[in-house]
Amino acid sequence: MAYGDFSLAAVLDSFELVDRYDSLFPALQPIEPSAWLLETLNLGRSLALPGGSEKARSEFLIAPLLLELERQYGDQLAIYSGRNFEVDRDRGLTGECDFILGKGKTALLVRSPIFCLVEAKRDDVEAGIGQCAAQMVGAEAFNRSQGESLPQIFGCVTTGEVWQFLRLHQQQLTVDLDRYYLNPLNLVLGCLHHIIATQLQEFAPNA
Repeated sequence: MAYGDFSLAAVLDSFELVDRYDSLFPALQPIEPSAWLLETLNLGRSLALPGGSEKARSEFLIAPLLLELERQYGDQLAIYSGRNFEVDRDRGLTGECDFILGKGKTALLVRSPIFCLVEAKRDDVEAGIGQCAAQMVGAEAFNRSQGESLPQIFGCVTTGEVWQFLRLHQQQLTVDLDRYYLNPLNLVLGCLHHIIATQLQEFAPNA
C-alpha cells in the first residue's frame, strides 16, 4: 500500500477522517502573474494541452506556477519534485509525491511539508483526491514526528488546467466547493499565495 493506492473512501476509513465540502477561500484576493509567468504559460499551454502527457503538463504548466511562488518567497519556500516521502510504511504513508512544498530552503530530504500537489491521472481530478489526502495525512504525521506544529495541511489535485484544493484540519478533510482554472490565472495564484502565506505564518516549533 502506498499513497497512490488510496481512494477517498479508503483514506477516510483508514485514518478516521470526516469529509465535507466547503469554500476554502471565501475572501480570495486575486494575484496578478508576472510577465515571466504569462509568457512561460502561453508557450507551455501550446505544448501541453493539445493531447499532452501528464509529464508535459507537469513541466510546462504546473512547475512554472510553483517557480513563480519560489521567486517571491525565496528561502522561505522549498519545492520538492518527485521525491519519495516515507512516513509510515505500515499505514501506507509512503511513495513518490509529484510535488511537495515545504518551509525553508530545498534540501536533500523533505522537511516541514505544508502543501501536497498531485497531478491528476488521465485528467480525472476526482480520482486523485484520495492520493492527495493520503499525502496530506503523511505530511501532518511527519511534522508531528519532527516536533513541529502546524494546525492544517493543504493539498491540490490538478491537471494543470483544472485545480481542486483540499485542507486537512485535525480529522476533518475539506474539499473546496470551487474548482479553479488556469484562465483566469490570477485566481489560481490567489489560492496558492493564500495557502503559502497562511502556512508560513502558522508554522512554529512545538514548545
